[in-house]
Amino acid sequence: MPVFEDLTRRTMLTAMAATGVAAAVPARAADADEVLPLWPGSPPGAPATLPKPSYEQRSKDPAAPDRWMRGVDRPSLTVRRPATPNGTAVMLVPGGGYGFLAIDNEGEEQARWLNALGVTAFILRYRIPTEGWANRATVPLADAQRGLRLIRASAKRYAVDPAKVLAIGFSAGGHLTGSLATRHAERAYAPVDAADQLSARPDLAGLIYPVVSMAASFTHIGSRDNLFGTGASPQALTAASVETRVTTDTPPIFLTHASDDGLVPIENSIALYQALLAAKRPGELHAFDQGGHGFGTRLPKTVPASAWPALFAAYARRLGVLAG
Repeated sequence: MPVFEDLTRRTMLTAMAATGVAAAVPARAADADEVLPLWPGSPPGAPATLPKPSYEQRSKDPAAPDRWMRGVDRPSLTVRRPATPNGTAVMLVPGGGYGFLAIDNEGEEQARWLNALGVTAFILRYRIPTEGWANRATVPLADAQRGLRLIRASAKRYAVDPAKVLAIGFSAGGHLTGSLATRHAERAYAPVDAADQLSARPDLAGLIYPVVSMAASFTHIGSRDNLFGTGASPQALTAASVETRVTTDTPPIFLTHASDDGLVPIENSIALYQALLAAKRPGELHAFDQGGHGFGTRLPKTVPASAWPALFAAYARRLGVLAG
């Protein structure tokens, strides 16, 4: 079996919670190196009993951890600094169907290639809607808005240019990043301090095999139901569909998807790209015939979809938000 098919198969089985789940393991000590809490005190809409953080190790290779995080009680940004910062920041938004966070595959591993480019990476641990929070459908968006604003508020501390703050999201994290790009001015929470006077608009949004629509026939049902619960109105689902929210203030959007994605159909990315074209907004779509879902940066170089980080960097340079 070719490597990319094996990756696709394993990712799909994992996403459907197949057998062979390893026991939960604690976070690595490195995760606590430098953390920015999103909220002073308890996050808004907190349940009476906060969820308890847990990490489920999906990999049997100690050199290649693949943790799923649940129980986000204190949303935060984990900072990963490059040796020589070039002024660009990227907020990384892991996926997980709004039911967990793929914190290594779509967080730590992404931070490493960004750091190699001189980019300061901020891994967003956002709240999971199913864990008792009030206003569950907007809890992730509130955390994403707050995270982007905190990066700008901390720009001097991290040698970041506040006009070069980007976001990259994966799968359901792609839906959240797309929502941030199209709903950055929406009031998802009550302001808590001066950081909330800053813009939550990313200067470039990268959506990697993203969930986009919550209303179309090609939606990812698991993400939709985790975000809304069952029985959401058609109007609410349409309003949460990224392709319906593109405006003249939508930032440039970079899209990557594989046509053999058996979990989140490529029609999601196509629908958003068509919306960008209709609104005459800048965007770039890279559609590959092979890659599957959840590939992160793990594809062998013989699979064309493995080129997406270089393509993203090239697009960011053309836009002037990443140093050459």
